[in-house]
Amino acid sequence: MNIQTDLTPRLPDGRWALFLDIDGTLLEHAAHPDSVSVSEELRLLLETIERRLDGALAFITGRSIAAVDHLFDPLRLRIAGLYGLEHRLTPDGQIEAVDEPADMAALADEIELELASKAVYVERKGPVLAIHTRAAPHLLVRATELIEAALARLPKGYRVIAGNAGVELMPLEAAKGAAIRRFMQLDPFTGRRPVFLGDDTSDENGFETVNAAGGISIRVKPQGETAARFAIADVASAIAWLEANFNDAEQADRGDLVA
Repeated sequence: MNIQTDLTPRLPDGRWALFLDIDGTLLEHAAHPDSVSVSEELRLLLETIERRLDGALAFITGRSIAAVDHLFDPLRLRIAGLYGLEHRLTPDGQIEAVDEPADMAALADEIELELASKAVYVERKGPVLAIHTRAAPHLLVRATELIEAALARLPKGYRVIAGNAGVELMPLEAAKGAAIRRFMQLDPFTGRRPVFLGDDTSDENGFETVNAAGGISIRVKPQGETAARFAIADVASAIAWLEANFNDAEQADRGDLVA
């Protein structure tokens, strides 16, 4: 697919629903997920966007909702966590959470014994197991081998997702596209045109969903093939694009964004 890399033109005037990945999209990656921090400027930007979209803004992330709330505190947004296994459908609503299955817990224990002391972070996220190798990229192949071998031992219904700097094991129903579709059936998202920004392999399903709905799919720092129809160079550029398109009270002068 040809990707439009010049996102200088603004979105056309219209009713938009905005979906945002977090790591690699709004925040630069770090060797450990807990090493990142959120600036007050980013919190205020998201708060402003949420207000100007009448609430049609949601995080779609691989992090747990609890982790996102801690990171962005005191900001609370609508969110799908763990690739859509968790949801909070309104900012002040209850969290639909999931627990760690016993077989996943046992597997995580095994992998931690082999890799945790080698600058690799094994992140246990309920039914999702993530191995982060950003601080030890030479171990990505070994981490992938361990996860793929484990797949045969688990009950049916799991899949492996390889990322830019790690690998994850998750249930088949964990899909960002499904989370976006669920939000799009609810107020205040229904009837709007979706926009989704992401940066990794796990976001591709979300891009495909947004494309099918006639929306705008944008990949940050694209590497290789992607279903996204647009690209943005880096996190700073993504935030600047959000400011230009959603932090402006005046929409009358918005030009067309052409794929």
